[in-house]
Amino acid sequence: MIAHVGGVVLGVETDRAVVAVGGVGLEVFAAGRTLARLAGRLGEEVELTTYLHVREDALQLYGFETPRERRFFLALIAVSGVGPKVALAVLSGYPVDELELAVARDDVKKFESIAGIGKKLAQRLVVELGDVVAAGAPAAGAPAGGGVDTFVAARSALQNLGLTLREAEEALRGAPPDAPVEELVRFALSAAKEAT
Repeated sequence: MIAHVGGVVLGVETDRAVVAVGGVGLEVFAAGRTLARLAGRLGEEVELTTYLHVREDALQLYGFETPRERRFFLALIAVSGVGPKVALAVLSGYPVDELELAVARDDVKKFESIAGIGKKLAQRLVVELGDVVAAGAPAAGAPAGGGVDTFVAARSALQNLGLTLREAEEALRGAPPDAPVEELVRFALSAAKEAT
């Protein structure tokens, strides 16, 4: 297996980059946020953690900025109905720490907000990834106790007030973790007002 690639970025397309390694250009599929960073490093040396996906008719190399991102990708493709393309779409939607936090919070809406992920698949992802996230370190920023439900309830209230999912989450960033829903909504509205 190819677990790591180090070389010069020759080019970046919408779903892959070409990395020169020992005189050979390797086609490396990656998430959108990884490709955006690689596009800014054309002609420079990069290092990627990789996974070689073996199919009957193809060998495809997938690249990741961190081993944590690779582990999450492997957990995603282990879920029934999720292949590498869908897994990359998920990783393109949000950073791994936010995805892990969504799983810890049973936040199906977060996954539904990703293009190509319907309600049933989002529910399956939250359920099947739960053990993977629980086995790792606690998700950064995960509130203690009942904070999970209050965060989701506050975000939902903000969405009802007209904010998008991303705007609501951004407004809730830095909120007190054990605050009641009403206090979280006040905090977020104040933060959103200051941002404008």
